Amino acid sequence: AIPQDMRSLLQRNLAYDRAMEAASPAGTPAMPAMPSRRRVLVPAVAVAAVVAVAAGTGLLAWNHWEAQPVFVQAMATRRGQQLDVPLPDGSRLRLDTATRLEISYYRQRREVRLLEGQAAFSVQGDPARPFHVLAGPLRITVVGTRFFVRHTPDIAGSEGVHVAVEEGRVRVGQAARGAGTEADLLLSPGQQVSSNAQGALSAVSPVSSAGLAPWRDHRVRFDNQRLDRALAELARYGDPRLVIADPAVAALPITGVFDPRDMATFRRVLPASLPVRLKETEGGAADVVLAR
Repeated sequence: AIPQDMRSLLQRNLAYDRAMEAASPAGTPAMPAMPSRRRVLVPAVAVAAVVAVAAGTGLLAWNHWEAQPVFVQAMATRRGQQLDVPLPDGSRLRLDTATRLEISYYRQRREVRLLEGQAAFSVQGDPARPFHVLAGPLRITVVGTRFFVRHTPDIAGSEGVHVAVEEGRVRVGQAARGAGTEADLLLSPGQQVSSNAQGALSAVSPVSSAGLAPWRDHRVRFDNQRLDRALAELARYGDPRLVIADPAVAALPITGVFDPRDMATFRRVLPASLPVRLKETEGGAADVVLAR
């Protein structure tokens, strides 16, 4: 179909030609049988110029039309909230706590920009419209699959992006290079990869035994994680009411699987797992974690 902008331009050109014919006097002498080269060249150049302008204008109009999204939606979850979101193409998203993203569907591609947090993607297959997730420095591209992306730039030690695949294949690469470069990594089911804040990718590795996304079952898993970073992760779900004042305590490693909604259990287990004790602050607003 001809874009409306190009169609309007052609209609204006046709109307101009007819107006010029109507304005010509009825008794205008016929052209000489052998017109001069100049008389032939000038109309030809004029026609070529009009065609060039029409083609250029039509291409610009077409590109502008193609660049306009057909569906746009922004969404966010509060601390401690999770959200299931159906999309108009049959795909589904599940947002974890404290997550923000923007969805834009175009005529030739689908795009989600993960600004913060983590989400599970179940993408409906459509080879004519690949599905892109932009998270920090990375671009994740699929046709139809289930995968998970985490991007928490404000948490120390987790400033990069993490991608794990449950079903199908996922292509991961730096967003600045565009999609489909030789430097991209192709992930299969049960594989994962991480990047740093600049987009440098780690080696592909198998998903841990804890599963692809334990947060879907309201679980967070720490594997020799620094205590201060573990508390920062728990704070995404609610106020842990714990404060660390000693750098040596902050660096203590913690391992385990916890329910972020059950901080009472975490506070009870913490002194039994690490050489620390809890001291209530004045007013009881929080507890300070101190070395035992």
